[in-house]
Amino acid sequence: MAAEKAADAGLPVVIADHKPSLARKFLMAGKSGLNLTMDEPDAQFRQRYIKGRDWLDPVLTAFGPQQVKAFAEGLEQEIFTGTSGRVFPMAMKASPLLRAWLRRLSHKGVETRTRWRWMGWSGDKLLFDTPDGSQEVDSAATILALGGGSWARLGSDATWQSILADVGVDLAPIQPSNVAATVPWSQHMRKHFGTPIKAIGLKAGDYRSRGEVVLTKNGLEGGGVYSITPGLRAGARLLIDLAPDLSHAEIAERLARGKPSESASNKLRKLGLPKIKQALLQECARPLPRTPEGLAEKIKTLEVTGAKTGPLDGAISTAGGVTQSAVNDGLMLNARPGTFVAGEMLDWDAPTGGYLITACLATGAWAGKAAAEWVQVSRKL
Repeated sequence: MAAEKAADAGLPVVIADHKPSLARKFLMAGKSGLNLTMDEPDAQFRQRYIKGRDWLDPVLTAFGPQQVKAFAEGLEQEIFTGTSGRVFPMAMKASPLLRAWLRRLSHKGVETRTRWRWMGWSGDKLLFDTPDGSQEVDSAATILALGGGSWARLGSDATWQSILADVGVDLAPIQPSNVAATVPWSQHMRKHFGTPIKAIGLKAGDYRSRGEVVLTKNGLEGGGVYSITPGLRAGARLLIDLAPDLSHAEIAERLARGKPSESASNKLRKLGLPKIKQALLQECARPLPRTPEGLAEKIKTLEVTGAKTGPLDGAISTAGGVTQSAVNDGLMLNARPGTFVAGEMLDWDAPTGGYLITACLATGAWAGKAAAEWVQVSRKL
């Protein structure tokens, strides 16, 4: 997106990618349908950004959900909005859109270099490690869109951190976001691995969600837990509401209907709690409370002991990176005038649901326009 906006301003543009082919993480995102954006009011959309909201507000105002949809349709990709408001291409994958986009960039004169890894600077020149050896390149402006720190095999390995730190760029530590929770399950849970846990509420600190997760050998995966990653990242306890449609009083009243001698498992079955939820309760709350009020409390606020955020490389996205104080309003590095930054390199955070891709496209458009203006002003001077 940055390359396209710079090319639209009449500048010659080269995209350098250190992988053998372009946009590998974009293609990976397309394997789950390529959720481009979310169809909701702009103000509500921008509220979804957990970190960096004030910073991204003008960027997303200039390039938000409507612009993303127009972008896809401009590439002759038919789109649709699902019942949840998520916007997808009809093809439900990234490759047709990417092919059309690369063709359009080529027609605009944008050149590409693959297997070119950026190594920093050699004086005022960009330094690349290429199949033909070390290359130095003059550039009137440079836009860095090198990704966060997850899925390193796709290209976003965050090796740029040390390069930028060496020239005085302020960086926030890169941390996992939208990631599974790791849980040290006992052997009793093995038979439940791969089972979805539906219709639950989750909480970690100030972060809450309602949805479903899948119990895996390593912990819990799925949208329900991804959106509370910031709370887990901060060290908050993971609490699960196994019956979010019932109040504590309603559950206690139903549990009290049975005979005092009735087993807890039988009471839970009569309550309508599926076996996977009963197993989770037994795993995390044994010995189960004997009173209806105590058992209801565990059902409503079950603490998953030992739950932590999963590893960085397995995260869908990352938080941290180049801080707001390190760039100007055009996303140009204060420590390196003429160098701009876009995408997940910047220190912002958002849930899944199209917010990640939209912000990457938006910051790319913003940085591309700002870089073009920088070059045009520099030439006049």
